[in-house]
Amino acid sequence: MKCPFCGNLGDKVVDSRESKEGDVIRRRRQCLTCAKRFTSRERIEEIEYRVVKKDGNREAFQRQKLIAGLLTACEKRPVSVQQLEAIADRIEAELQDRPEREMSTQDIGARLMQYLKQLDKVAYVRFASVYRQFRDVGQFAREVDELQKTKT
Repeated sequence: MKCPFCGNLGDKVVDSRESKEGDVIRRRRQCLTCAKRFTSRERIEEIEYRVVKKDGNREAFQRQKLIAGLLTACEKRPVSVQQLEAIADRIEAELQDRPEREMSTQDIGARLMQYLKQLDKVAYVRFASVYRQFRDVGQFAREVDELQKTKT
């Protein structure tokens, strides 16, 4: 590792310690040229999960987009942020379990609808109206009718 004092690439590790959380290793190093000590930190590289858009483009998974969509659907509903975080956690876990590390927006939307249907029916219909791109009131009515049929 390059010494921040003299720029030499030779050093030796004097001490290594793991952080309390276990996600970082702190190493004390000593330069072999100038003998000054410095600290480096080692962290695991995060695996980037991808979302496949309708047009086939791929972009990085952004949890905040997922939460934003859920918050919009659940606005003024008796749903806590913790419940929405739990849904986001489930989606992330499903994404992590996939060997290809990617999921289509259609899959994500369908899974979100399943979770919202169990959590809050009004939020479900709101989300479905955007996800399925409802064009008229009739589509809303059909979705509500389907919900009422499954309820009884």
